[in-house]
Amino acid sequence: MSGNRTFTMIKPDAVQSGHIGNILAKINEAGFRIVAMKMTKLSTEKAGAFYAVHKERPFYGELVDFMSSGPIVAAILEKDNAVEDFRTLIGATDPAKAAPGTIRALYARNVGENAVHGSDSDENAAIEGLFFFSELERF
Repeated sequence: MSGNRTFTMIKPDAVQSGHIGNILAKINEAGFRIVAMKMTKLSTEKAGAFYAVHKERPFYGELVDFMSSGPIVAAILEKDNAVEDFRTLIGATDPAKAAPGTIRALYARNVGENAVHGSDSDENAAIEGLFFFSELERF
């Protein structure tokens, strides 16, 4: 999963607000191909494991609580330059600072409830994709 694949999650706030279809449409319109996708709900333990890199940060507990608060949609996306292009598509973490038309500018509530997760590197995209999907679940 190097270079042409990235990982995303549609977070509980966007799922609860009914934005799954709109977000997937933006992803498709941007030229990404969905190679794996599922709706699931993270337990507190699974959310904690996924975000373990942030364990020492003050927002870790809130992040884990939020990410385990409702269903999410996890997906692996494919496109040339996937990680960088997807991070451009989703916009800044703070939706108030996100470029107009980006997913976060359109659908995020605030910095903590920012609609989507996007991998920040090819290496993390591979790790995050493996967290949710077996090889049999990728197409």
